[in-house]
Amino acid sequence: MGKIFEAITPELRAWIAAQRIFFVATAPLTATGHVNCSPKGDDTFRVLGPHEAAYADLTGSGIETVAHLQENGRIVVMFCAFNGPPKIVRLHGRGEVVRPGTAEYTRLRVHFGDLVGLRAIIRIDVTRVSDSCGYAVPFYDFVAPRTVLDDFGHKLGPEGLAEYRARKNRTSVDGLPGLDGV
Repeated sequence: MGKIFEAITPELRAWIAAQRIFFVATAPLTATGHVNCSPKGDDTFRVLGPHEAAYADLTGSGIETVAHLQENGRIVVMFCAFNGPPKIVRLHGRGEVVRPGTAEYTRLRVHFGDLVGLRAIIRIDVTRVSDSCGYAVPFYDFVAPRTVLDDFGHKLGPEGLAEYRARKNRTSVDGLPGLDGV
């Protein structure tokens, strides 16, 4: 049923761009560590080439993805069709946390609009592209994006967001290093 692709095709790229939500999964190396799966939304994911993608890592209450990527780089991003024909697409690869103030951040930042609470960009070297049927994924209707993070970020301002991240994003639930000073 499912297919493995040599790369992200133009058709897959267009399909991915039309999705309103995606899921990111990572895990620490330790067998007792917590596997993490994070939903992401808004207009924060970009396919940059046949084997490269990136997404805007926005301020949140946790830092699991960043901590896991800094430790081992393993990542999978999953997209599901919630309308139209059933489809699931997974992008497996090696992820990198790209921090503000670096040349790579400057290169990638131009692909994203004005985002409140941007703390890093996650860049992915895509090593496996696959799809599967998604026959059991239900239909859902998109109503509207949430504005809670934007409202929160505007209320705190840049200094308040930096202080929030310093408190909430220093370590993962397993004690792995998160972000300092972002």
